[in-house]
Amino acid sequence: MQQKLRLIRGRRVRKQSRTSEKTLRNRDRLNHAPDHAETALLLIDVINDLEFEGGDKLLSHALAMAGALASLKRRAKAHGIPVIYANDNFGRWRSDFPTLVQQFLKPNVRGRPVVAQLRPEEDDYFILKPKHSAFFQTNLDILLRYLGVTTLILTGMAGDICVLFSANDAYMRDLGIIVPPDCIASEDAERSRQALSLIQRVLKADTTLSSDLHLGGKAKNK
Repeated sequence: MQQKLRLIRGRRVRKQSRTSEKTLRNRDRLNHAPDHAETALLLIDVINDLEFEGGDKLLSHALAMAGALASLKRRAKAHGIPVIYANDNFGRWRSDFPTLVQQFLKPNVRGRPVVAQLRPEEDDYFILKPKHSAFFQTNLDILLRYLGVTTLILTGMAGDICVLFSANDAYMRDLGIIVPPDCIASEDAERSRQALSLIQRVLKADTTLSSDLHLGGKAKNK
């Protein structure tokens, strides 16, 4: 999708020149990513059974997050913004993403109500991650380069752990960072508040509510 997207309350996303895009694609003929966009939506660990200590506390906040995030995902896709799932492999080195989705949609799985609202669609991207950050030892870096992404909307859980670690790694890669507060969840609201304060102050992230994000059209001045 050859759209030149703009985002968000004065944030002007950097353009990738046609020359650099063509050079990158010609250099690596294995790049068959069908989309091209300057912004991507990243969903972190939302496919989750929540069957761990503290999972019950996380669930109460994740349910509210899921509704807002599902709405943001629909809006993003309508504007040509690609959606990427970055998910734990839960230490099962033979697991795959579709299998995890089906396992966590079974009855009596604690995280099922969240997974049901945020299940991936056929045209979504996904990566499995071995540790907290979506970037560490994954192919997220190269996928973002192939897509032409310069700004990343980070969402998911836990806000004070995996979202925070991923936001830090995105900042280290000079990506623009957006973290909507209503689209992350932690075991308690104070943990999310502290993480958002750090992300905004240190990582220079935009922390606009998802409902107030302008996903298309020209950037607006603050």
